[in-house]
Amino acid sequence: MPTMRYVLMKQNDTVHFVEMPESHAYQLSALNLRLHKEIDKLTASNVPALPYAIAECDNVELHDATIQTISGLDYLNKLEQDFAQIKEQSYPLISLLTEIRALQAQLEQWYEEEYEN
Repeated sequence: MPTMRYVLMKQNDTVHFVEMPESHAYQLSALNLRLHKEIDKLTASNVPALPYAIAECDNVELHDATIQTISGLDYLNKLEQDFAQIKEQSYPLISLLTEIRALQAQLEQWYEEEYEN
């Protein structure tokens, strides 16, 4: 069984955990920091709200049914869809989408290799 890590995401008063392979969790945290650094430069009106990665941990035992655990691939698929829908004219959005899609592809490959084993 692969070792998983959890990235704790917070948006307003909502928190959720994104389950990532241990080898990729730091990449999600770094991507989140990069997106937050660049998101204010976007001029489009349909920029998605983005949670903050506030922590990483190895184990999660939830006692609150309102807190969700989300698969890293599901999270990245949704993130990619949200950013692909941005109608940006001024800022080169393609670089942000490229970073999202690169991690998305790495996770897809990771899951394929895990299912083969």
